[in-house]
Amino acid sequence: MLAISTHKVAQIILMGHELDRAEGELRGFVETLNEDEQAEVVAVMWVGRGSFEAEDLAEALATARNEATTPTADYLIGTPHMADHLEAGLEALGIDPSEAEDDLM
Repeated sequence: MLAISTHKVAQIILMGHELDRAEGELRGFVETLNEDEQAEVVAVMWVGRGSFEAEDLAEALATARNEATTPTADYLIGTPHMADHLEAGLEALGIDPSEAEDDLM
């Protein structure tokens, strides 16, 4: 379903929960993702916050690609509750983020 691995999204979630100490690490990690992966992270976050339904993921991806005017790391870091929205987005898409997060801890 997603080109980006659940482990990569889980890393972003974990760093997002520790933003005060991990912002630089998060920024660097997001910048290593390709354009498709960055768009997918944004689309998953939008699904998690209710901007799009899970079945509208393709539309969310297209919107994320077409409306990308801010660097993805800046956008994610500037979004309140980003990590919670990513977790909710994965869950809405039928992906359990907790297992991938546990593997990273």
